[in-house]
Amino acid sequence: MKGKKERAVVLLSGGLDSTTVAAIALSRGYDVFGLSFHYGQRHAVEIEAARRVADSLGVTEHLVMELDLRKIGGSALTDQITVPKDRSDESMENEIPVTYVPARNTIFLSYALAWAEVLNAPDIFIGVNAVDYSGYPDCRPEYIAAFEQMANLATKATVTGRWRIHIRTPIISMSKGEIIKTGLELGVDYKLTHSCYDPAPEGGACGLCDSCLLRKRGFGEAGVKWIP
Repeated sequence: MKGKKERAVVLLSGGLDSTTVAAIALSRGYDVFGLSFHYGQRHAVEIEAARRVADSLGVTEHLVMELDLRKIGGSALTDQITVPKDRSDESMENEIPVTYVPARNTIFLSYALAWAEVLNAPDIFIGVNAVDYSGYPDCRPEYIAAFEQMANLATKATVTGRWRIHIRTPIISMSKGEIIKTGLELGVDYKLTHSCYDPAPEGGACGLCDSCLLRKRGFGEAGVKWIP
């Protein structure tokens, strides 16, 4: 149909980065389908944040997948491992922390790829960031390039020439401050988002985990009041 919007699947965690990426996709004219995961994470409060964000942004559909990565473990987010607090910038930049969830982005992108093929959506957006990140190997440009190459060898839609899959990473080279400024320009309400890895029982942010520290620094860089 003439004038029909291009569809895109956006991985939506409910955090600062993925919310900004969803807003960017919408600003580019995409028909956005948000995909979230309840994977046994200790900060499952982010799922409610993702729902709030999806409603606020007006995405076309928001799908929450259920999978239990606690059965695999190996991460402070899915196992009985203490979440590190108050780490230095050097540690966050040069060490892979125990909050790394084994193969998480590969798992999430694989689900996104399957849904994208069903939706006829050649674009998948993910909020990975290679500037302000906690040392995760699956947030790096070379990983994204490798997954995109694999994706174009792996689906009926791509091997039959219908279209190519593109993994879009619009904030990968931005600082947290730049991400926040971009989101604010697009009307994002960051009060709806949640970033903390180790929230209190009522959902309040701890303020000291890597994600909280990076979020706080980002608001400072953006010159706006910190929203925990």
